[in-house]
Amino acid sequence: MIPTSDPGADSGAEDTPPQRDTLFEAPPEAEQERMVEAILFATAEPVTVAELNARMPHGCDGQAAVLALKKRYEGRGVAVVKVGDAWAIRTAPDLGFLMRKETVETRKLSRAAIETLAIIAYHQPVTRAEIEEIRGVGVSRGTIDQLLEMEWIRFGRRKMTPGRPVTFVVTPEFLDHFGLESARDLPGLRELRAAGLLDNRPPPGAGEGEDEPGDEDQEELFAEDEADEE
Repeated sequence: MIPTSDPGADSGAEDTPPQRDTLFEAPPEAEQERMVEAILFATAEPVTVAELNARMPHGCDGQAAVLALKKRYEGRGVAVVKVGDAWAIRTAPDLGFLMRKETVETRKLSRAAIETLAIIAYHQPVTRAEIEEIRGVGVSRGTIDQLLEMEWIRFGRRKMTPGRPVTFVVTPEFLDHFGLESARDLPGLRELRAAGLLDNRPPPGAGEGEDEPGDEDQEELFAEDEADEE
């Protein structure tokens, strides 16, 4: 018996258009860069990679796109910078002097607030009692409230000590304001002394032949803080 084919089946197969595998194909890399550029340009706050991926079409790689965009902006008047775990477009650091006239200072920090903020930045996570011990005087509730209102500090984890006191840490807004990627980028003691912001005399009790603490001590400080936080 000679097998026969079904003409209807053949015609149906020919009429069915082939499936398109490119239905959810990601846009080209250059187009993804343009999308990231538009998002960062239009957003005042830094944007995380997860947020980029959520806004962009299916299949896009926000991490690769933002890194490529960062490289493309090198040497330009604005730069793609990392702020904590997020990304933003900011004026190039060496051109910051051009923006000084455009900056409006709406609120000045008191000396107590500046000292408290510095202690939190360099010793985070730190409790209120530890801040007072370092400063040598009490910290008013108004000082802490002002820094919290400015969103430069936030509550951290509670210390695993009696009473479980709450700690304070700096925020991504603080890092963004001062152009820092992380607290590790804060200037060390040698840099502060070189800028005239600290007394050049050795601290009390230090011998003449002893070296002053520098950036190495700062690295050890942050390593200890991270271990405490864990």
